Amino acid sequence: MVRCWCGKQAITRTSWTSANPGRRFYGCPDEGSSCRWIGWYDPEMCARSRMIIPGLLRGRNELEERLEVAQGDVYAYEFG
Repeated sequence: MVRCWCGKQAITRTSWTSANPGRRFYGCPDEGSSCRWIGWYDPEMCARSRMIIPGLLRGRNELEERLEVAQGDVYAYEFG
C-alpha cells in the first residue's frame, strides 16, 4: 500500500500533460491539499511516445466531437 506524506492511502491518477500523457501516478487523495505528494506508477515514456500521444489524443477528441454532432443530426432527423 502506497501512502502520501499525509499518511493517507494514495490513489492512482492519470497525467494528461504533454510531458507525461497517459502516465499513471500515485497522489494524495485530498487533491488541492498542502500535501501535493506524487509518486510515479508507470515508468517514464520514451521521447517518441511523448511526441506521438498528444496528437493521437487530439485526433480522438476531434472524432468524438464530430460523432456528437452527427448523433444530434440523426436525432433531429428522426424526431425533429
